[in-house]
Amino acid sequence: MPVPESIITQLNNAKQLEEFKHSTGAFYDWLNQEFAHQPVERLVKARSSFIDQLLCLVIKRFSLDKQTGLLLIAVGGYGRGELHPFSDIDFLLLVETEPSTELCEKIGQFVTFLWDLNLDIGHSVRTLAQTLEQTKTDVTFATSLLECRLLYGAPAQFDAMQEALVTSDQWRSDEFFIAKTNEQALRHNKCNGTAYNLEPNLKENPGGLRDIQTIIWVAKKHFHAHTLQELVNHGYLTHEEHQELLECLQNLWNIRFALHLAAGRKENRLLFDHQPLAAELLGFGSDGRASVERMMKRLFRIMSRVRELNQMLLSYFEQSILPDAISQTPEALTEDFNYIGNQIMVKDPSVFFRREKIFELFELIAQHPNLTHIHPSTIRTIRQVRRRLLGDLQDYAACRKAFLAIVRHPKGMGRAFTLMHKHGILAAYLPQWRNIFGQMQFDLFHAYTVDEHTHKLIQNIFDYFEPDCVTRFPLCRDIVTRMEKPELLYLAGIFHDIAKGRGGDHSELGAVDAIAFAKLHEFSNFDARLIAWLVENHLLMSVTAQRKDINDPNVISEFASRVKNEKQLDYLYCLTVADIRATNDNLWNDWKNTLLRELYLSTQRALRLGLENPMDLRDQIRDKKIQVKQKLITIGFTEPQIDLLWSRFKADYFTRFSSQQITWHSEHLLNAKDATQPLIMVSEEPMHGGTQVFVYSQDEINLFARLVNALGSKKAHIHYAQVMSTKDGYAIDNFVVLEKDGEAISSSGRINSIRRSIEQAIKESGKKIRFKKNRTRRFKGFNIKPQVIVRPHGRKDRTLIEIQAVDIPGLLTKIAEVFHSMALNIHAARITTVGERAEDFFVVSNNEFLALNDNEQISIQNALIKRLNSDSD
Repeated sequence: MPVPESIITQLNNAKQLEEFKHSTGAFYDWLNQEFAHQPVERLVKARSSFIDQLLCLVIKRFSLDKQTGLLLIAVGGYGRGELHPFSDIDFLLLVETEPSTELCEKIGQFVTFLWDLNLDIGHSVRTLAQTLEQTKTDVTFATSLLECRLLYGAPAQFDAMQEALVTSDQWRSDEFFIAKTNEQALRHNKCNGTAYNLEPNLKENPGGLRDIQTIIWVAKKHFHAHTLQELVNHGYLTHEEHQELLECLQNLWNIRFALHLAAGRKENRLLFDHQPLAAELLGFGSDGRASVERMMKRLFRIMSRVRELNQMLLSYFEQSILPDAISQTPEALTEDFNYIGNQIMVKDPSVFFRREKIFELFELIAQHPNLTHIHPSTIRTIRQVRRRLLGDLQDYAACRKAFLAIVRHPKGMGRAFTLMHKHGILAAYLPQWRNIFGQMQFDLFHAYTVDEHTHKLIQNIFDYFEPDCVTRFPLCRDIVTRMEKPELLYLAGIFHDIAKGRGGDHSELGAVDAIAFAKLHEFSNFDARLIAWLVENHLLMSVTAQRKDINDPNVISEFASRVKNEKQLDYLYCLTVADIRATNDNLWNDWKNTLLRELYLSTQRALRLGLENPMDLRDQIRDKKIQVKQKLITIGFTEPQIDLLWSRFKADYFTRFSSQQITWHSEHLLNAKDATQPLIMVSEEPMHGGTQVFVYSQDEINLFARLVNALGSKKAHIHYAQVMSTKDGYAIDNFVVLEKDGEAISSSGRINSIRRSIEQAIKESGKKIRFKKNRTRRFKGFNIKPQVIVRPHGRKDRTLIEIQAVDIPGLLTKIAEVFHSMALNIHAARITTVGERAEDFFVVSNNEFLALNDNEQISIQNALIKRLNSDSD
């Protein structure tokens, strides 16, 4: 549908800037209205046509039409005649000679006028010689000229430029192919190699628009093909694949168009903020998460198809464009399979009539490390077989046997598993996997869809068996090398999140699925129960380590009683580490590593002692004191000095801190010249997974609030806090802090700055605490309301308070103020930030050092929710 004549007339009659703005505004309104009624390709071409006319009018406005030899040339996407609502408008002003001062001034006025119209433009001014020179070194610029289009100027001159570009023989097709495939690989790596990010980039992600454009660019350069249809004529695409690519392109255009409208600006990342409105504009409904899930599942399926077709076509192109670079002669691998270089191929497509042969292909990949890719002809065959399947591959006994052979092969769950996932064989085998394919996760810490998260978890487990894991994850490496059946760990990984999106507890539902799988695949009852137990309890260790006080013997005893035995502990530990690492690339750090390792070792000790013989708290304190005292005496302190210092500490101190921490604290406190003055220490080396901040000071009003505010002002992220007091009224506050990237603080300048900030906070005890009122826009669509949950603690004289809220600046300060106003004692705090959500846990007692009663629990809950919902200081 062409642009309405009324809008074009309005544009042609425009004289002043405001009139031009009015006509462009009318055009954008028309685009918005027509999106629900017109095919998207008409609309992107309509915007290109409108901008064509606008630029030509503005050219005349500044008398550039009178400039001899000047060409206005559209390049890139604009050159293709495709412009989404807020896409960049890229053009080249080609001049005969170096522009004069007068021409430069006119061009400057032309460009400024376009900026004043709020257009995103990308422009360059070059002579033909400069253009040819630029294409030699800049493949992106050379690519943009493949799709150039004359907007204004002499056609003969434009033809001469194109002829010069062709005859200059810059970027031979083999060089161009290598450059574009390298460019694509780099682009994919920036997206972590996966299309299944929860906020995908519609252009740059694997399977995005760039992957389709790369196919077209290579085809234009090598085959001089201008459409995908011509690749059918050349024998590279079947008619069905051509139609599939066109349909994928149209769907990606639709989603990108809707994204621009939802964002109101140029945007390629489908951010959480924009997903609900984009889904509504695309007709997926307005029912929140459900409509977003429908849209995103569609998008991820499209990207999966595009990526597969892109790989297949580029492999075919490689054989044609780089015939000397790869082996062209198939060599026999088995009776049914050949290999060419690093690619495996089926000898005859009819081999896959025996469905188990599909799995033999992947088992051969596991057996032969040099086989890293599947030949494009075999990818095409796999795609055809997938479409013809009438049921699940697991229905066939031979397929079940072949699948388990891969799971049990030492290398089966590496590249072979990745390729099974990538080419849809896993989804064709397990019906539950199809349900989680492209399944969104509406929380603030998962970065991937459920299937991609699970795929990454499996790769993390596989990584344990690699030799270099000895230095990176020594405990996991030690455990898996002792495992009799690592396949049980892999299967627990496959099923741990497989029931997400169904409603109900996904751990319980997944355990039911795991039992059914094990029964179908003839596992023993013992092995089936172990897989199911791991699936049902896969969050147990993570929750215990991050939300409970693992220095408390009662916590360890309770956890050990649920784990039951060392075998289950081993499997659960390895699964938990792999799970957290697969959740988000920024989530794993030394602090979490230390927490899980300490929980594992403490539980292992408890299981070996026997659950009926837990270590007595007094024995634990006595052993720790003996160990630390020996170290302090070696340093030069006397036993009476040590005993005098420790006599001021309550028993809690010796249970909450490790021997290493007690030694560090005691050494500095004994060396202090004046024990009545505050002592502030920041560890120069990581300790227990992070930087330790120790504060010893007279207990004062709102001290904890001032300390967390001081740390926050220096952008030190608090992950754990221990708060207690001595018998004579001094406060001991210990924090584990990390940088934003999860690393310990290593800079001496940063350490000194943090120390000075804390000193200032202690001195200015009467100063009002101030913090910024600032809530990040990102994730506002989740509309996270503060939640306060009050629970019993393992100790009868303590209460556990769990707080979930958006991690705004000053959050901890607000919480601490409420605790102070209600005269609560903070005994310990666990501070966890996941994405934009804070999950904080506090162990408290009332002013009589007792657990909170029912009325106190209701009061603190209401007070916290009221304060956290307040924007005031």
